[in-house]
Amino acid sequence: MRAAWYEKKGPAREVLTVGEMPDPQPEPGEVRIRVSASGVNPGDIKKREGWFGSPMPYPRVIPHSDGAGTIDAVGSGAAAARIGERVFNYGAQSYRPFGTAAEWVTVPSEQAVRLPDETSFEIGACLGIPGTTAHRTVFADGPVRGRSILVAGAGGAVGNIAATLAAWGGATVLPTERSPSDIADARRLADQCQDSCRLSSFAPAESNGDEPTTASWDRHCAGRRPRPMRKTCIHSCRYGHRVKRAEAPRCSARRSGGVPARDLLSEAAHWR
Repeated sequence: MRAAWYEKKGPAREVLTVGEMPDPQPEPGEVRIRVSASGVNPGDIKKREGWFGSPMPYPRVIPHSDGAGTIDAVGSGAAAARIGERVFNYGAQSYRPFGTAAEWVTVPSEQAVRLPDETSFEIGACLGIPGTTAHRTVFADGPVRGRSILVAGAGGAVGNIAATLAAWGGATVLPTERSPSDIADARRLADQCQDSCRLSSFAPAESNGDEPTTASWDRHCAGRRPRPMRKTCIHSCRYGHRVKRAEAPRCSARRSGGVPARDLLSEAAHWR
């Protein structure tokens, strides 16, 4: 198969190689996916560049944890009926050497989630890390029905899915953006949710010059001790903020919360 890989950390132009590698064969409990789209996430770039001096975890790494394609082979213990199934996958290069920047990838069967026929592989390849990040962000502290959730950057990958999951979970969603193009994306999100989740209204937040509308940290938290980003990410820490009143446009929906991430993401793919 053709694949892209690196054997040392550094800038893409200096370390990435494109060439031929043996076709992977699924191990017990795994499926093999013929990759149609490979998703690139910030974490993939950080790992390749050696974020905070991290060493090579394996002699050779094929990057990208997320992807989408069609199952064409299964290992022992995996259901043969899955052959031919359209799927999106996650975690291909999470604690494993070979990701989706290749013609084929193998993953545990449970990490290959059915992709609806009407959903493109390109969209499927964007559901893994952004989707699970959004799911944890929204539901880490339990059900959100009846709560108000501010989604900063609702037009982005994580924000888009977070707003959708929060609405499905029964929360009042307050989506904000700062640029005209992002606001247009957030409006499209609202329109889609209105069909699926009966959102009541949407309007962009007001912008104050060049300053991002939602970047209130510098103004309201000046002088506070900075939080260590790397430790925060590694330990999956959560920080909560209390506000007395939210003066922002709102949209609401009624759907049950507490649904596992993979099931919600599979359902979300129907209309994304």
